[in-house]
Amino acid sequence: MRFISIIIAKVLVFIMLLLIKASLCAQYYPDKEDWQHKTPSEYNMDADKINSAVDFAKANEYKGSHDLRIAIHSSFGFEPFDEIVGPTKERGGPAGIILKDGYIIAQWGDIQRVDMTFSVTKSYLSTVVGLALDHGLIHSLSDPVHQYVWDGTFEGEHNRKISWEHLLTQSSDWSGTLFGMPDWADRPSGGEGIDDWKYRELHEPGTLFKYNDVRVNLLAYSILQVWRQALPQVLKIHVMDPIGASSTWRWYGYDNSWVNVDGVKVQSVSGGGHSGGGMFISTADQARFGLLFEREGLWNGHQIISKEWIDQATRSSAAFEGYG
Repeated sequence: MRFISIIIAKVLVFIMLLLIKASLCAQYYPDKEDWQHKTPSEYNMDADKINSAVDFAKANEYKGSHDLRIAIHSSFGFEPFDEIVGPTKERGGPAGIILKDGYIIAQWGDIQRVDMTFSVTKSYLSTVVGLALDHGLIHSLSDPVHQYVWDGTFEGEHNRKISWEHLLTQSSDWSGTLFGMPDWADRPSGGEGIDDWKYRELHEPGTLFKYNDVRVNLLAYSILQVWRQALPQVLKIHVMDPIGASSTWRWYGYDNSWVNVDGVKVQSVSGGGHSGGGMFISTADQARFGLLFEREGLWNGHQIISKEWIDQATRSSAAFEGYG
């Protein structure tokens, strides 16, 4: 009888697992060509408040120029390097989507229009790093990057201490020049001269947060050496195609960021649009990517990105609580 009880218990556990899997698969995921809508009232939500949020978003878009070629000189003009070296695209009007349980309950603007996304690109960049971790191409985020990128980029007593985690959390204080841009070219503090940055004291990796696009581009260059194929292709194959994204998004680097990878000329993409380049993508495709993260990396029964990575990617860093 005890043996039979054990068999019955195992069968019940198996049935429970099947039911859990069925429940997960029962969640709504939009088809590639069709994204279903529902009304706020179907969720007992206040339609007036939803409309108020939409109106607020439309009225409070970024007030700077829609053209980066103009904005970079008015907004970033205090920086020693403010040249556009990658593709740009004049920004359209505000657009957005509100999702509930995967369904669209509100939208505004042209959600299929492709726009530059600037620093949102960093979320896509960190994702291809997470995929490398999931696929075993990186053993640990605490590994020094020079163990993977040995071409001199991480030479020197300071740079050799830099880990993947330091690059991801913008706390590496890497010192060097990448694609003609020295690390001190990006966002120097007010009142400091170039010489102050050239000969500054370096902080121990992991101890000081510094928002710096040159070092973000260094992360893109470094993970390119690990994947050994263009990062847009990595993202397309492993994420964007499986979640049904369109074919309209693009991820660019700089005019001079082409590198030799196994005898093939590949562009090292940028982690933002600060000097041009970065991710160009529609609101609808962005929403799919966001829904993937909201579902903890699961898409229609397939684990696209590990839940463990998403937990890590959304966790505060030691150097700055407000940045993961």
